[in-house]
Amino acid sequence: MAYVTIPKDLTKVKSKVLFGLTRRQLICFGAAALIGVPLFFLLRKTVNSSTAAVCMIVVMLPLFLLAMYERNGQPLEVITGQIIQTVFIRPKERPYQTNNFYAALERQAQAEKEVKAIVQKAKARAAGTAGGKTHGKADHCGKA
Repeated sequence: MAYVTIPKDLTKVKSKVLFGLTRRQLICFGAAALIGVPLFFLLRKTVNSSTAAVCMIVVMLPLFLLAMYERNGQPLEVITGQIIQTVFIRPKERPYQTNNFYAALERQAQAEKEVKAIVQKAKARAAGTAGGKTHGKADHCGKA
């Protein structure tokens, strides 16, 4: 009787398309072949065959790594993006910060005080200018 092993983690199972390769692997290998083989034949005319082969390998290697390398279920470009974020983009020193609920309430109360003060000033200014304002016609009506 045939014995088939079944992996415990089914998320690691990839659907194979052709020759036991996934679609991602087929695309990357195809792209590597489309770039590397013509490069080899172009370089072979100007330099010796071994140098052309080394250049072809160097050009094709990143595409092979994109196709095959995977760590913790993440492909190479995701891992590379995380490394770039960690090393270059994010700050090296991350200070410990908390969002204190009491401090948030204090900030809210301070903001409400400021808004209330602005509203009172606006009301006082409106009341002061409305009461002290006289129309030009009233002054001129008494004079003939």
